[in-house]
Amino acid sequence: MQWYVIFKKEILENWRNMKWIWVPIVFILFAVMDPITTYYLPKIMDAVGGIPEGAVVDIPMPNANEAILMSFNELGLLGVLITVVIAMGVISGEMKSGVYELILSKPVKYTNYVSAKFMSLALIVFLSIFLAVVAGWYYVSLLFGSIDFTKILTSILFFSLYFALIIGIVIMVNTWVQSPGVVAFLSLIIIIALNVLTSIYGHIFTWSPALIGDYIGEYLHSGVLSTEIWYSALMAVIFTFACIQFAILTLKNRALQ
Repeated sequence: MQWYVIFKKEILENWRNMKWIWVPIVFILFAVMDPITTYYLPKIMDAVGGIPEGAVVDIPMPNANEAILMSFNELGLLGVLITVVIAMGVISGEMKSGVYELILSKPVKYTNYVSAKFMSLALIVFLSIFLAVVAGWYYVSLLFGSIDFTKILTSILFFSLYFALIIGIVIMVNTWVQSPGVVAFLSLIIIIALNVLTSIYGHIFTWSPALIGDYIGEYLHSGVLSTEIWYSALMAVIFTFACIQFAILTLKNRALQ
């Protein structure tokens, strides 16, 4: 019951901040932007008259799988940035304003406090990913060709686990400092470090959650889920749980101090 009260409060606050509206809209724009631009690029270049007379524009058109992968790539970059922005003050902002002390002065469990905030953010992000990818799939189906919707749903599921880790990282960093701007900076540093290490040692860390996007690309082309994507998904879940537990321990230690 206590967890539900905190969760309901977070849902209502996110609604008042219009996050339930603008976050899905921004995600959808990111997802449909690249496929539509790629399809109409030759016509756009002809319309603006930036091509020398007699020149021929021969831009290879991607297939449907490559086009929908553009949507995932955009969300994996800009969508992560938006996720960090909406989560950067979820705890640190309350600590800075004094709301945190008021809430924790009551018999509120740290586990309920942190997990409810995590789930409220996860719902917004997961809904935004679903709507964005479905919108991208719709336009890709119209412009490039059809893709089995089951593959899209499966890809969304694995992609959401990567974003759960992003939210977990930001939640964890929220308990370190009271400045939302510093939280965003440190969170992005950790996320960038994860991706850089994965790109350098990807042949070793084949289970890295940062490779989920690459494995989704392989799945879209082959239609077969590789063993590695399951390991990466499992590690994403484990790391997310670890981040949440670390956040809870940090808050407990802060209270003791």
